[in-house]
Amino acid sequence: MPAARDAMIAFRRAPLLSALSITTIAFSLFAVGLFGLVALNIREALQKIEERVEIRAFIAERTPVELLALAADDVSKYPEVQNVDLVTQEQALERARNELGEFRDVFEAEFLPASLDVRLKPGFRDPASVHRVADRLKALAFVDDIRFGEEWIAQLYRLRNIAGVAGVALGLAFAAVAVIIIGATIRMAVLARSREISIMRLVGATDGYVRRPFLVEGFMKGVLGGVLALLLTWIAIRLVGGYLNFETVFFDRSLAAAGILCGALIGLLGSAVSVGRHLRRV
Repeated sequence: MPAARDAMIAFRRAPLLSALSITTIAFSLFAVGLFGLVALNIREALQKIEERVEIRAFIAERTPVELLALAADDVSKYPEVQNVDLVTQEQALERARNELGEFRDVFEAEFLPASLDVRLKPGFRDPASVHRVADRLKALAFVDDIRFGEEWIAQLYRLRNIAGVAGVALGLAFAAVAVIIIGATIRMAVLARSREISIMRLVGATDGYVRRPFLVEGFMKGVLGGVLALLLTWIAIRLVGGYLNFETVFFDRSLAAAGILCGALIGLLGSAVSVGRHLRRV
């Protein structure tokens, strides 16, 4: 393919400028990728906290266990409910003693009520869904009280929304800066070959023929920059996770491929815009 051959020749003619373009693309995408990883890990951490969202319905005394078992089965069929645990007074006492440690002898079985512990499915852990399920449980005749950490759930949901909006806004800002820097770098590469472009135009080369090698070159630089950025991001997140002794989450295959594709598109578009401007001036 002539365009690919010409692009490889351009790499060999100006290795320093080519390396500068690839490095610029890599570090620009590295900044975007690193921020994306931070946002991804924050989301994963919030999701793990969300898994602890639970509604606890305390049962009135002397409620038959058979009735509780039937009620637990009915509640488990709610569309929002993931699972229901029936906790008897004896089990509640054992749990309290395990959690309190040195104060394990403070409580007696009669002091702690039985309860239905309800966990919700993903997607139904927002304040509105939790309230809806809590109200249905409160309507049961044998339920004395409902506890689900209302303020804590509202704060968690608000924090998740703020993190999402901030992540999108800052991510777009980083991406815009990256595109500007990469476009300027590729423009330098095009200007360095302005004489070559002028000669090609003088001998009758069409705009498409002139553009193709630059587009292929930009695409190749974008792919190499994307791969290098992915490698740098992986090294950085592993170092941070090891230093903080924290289990971090990395991009899955689809996100990693999207990052490399993004680098290729940026290189391609940057070359197309830079060459197009130069051709209009020649």
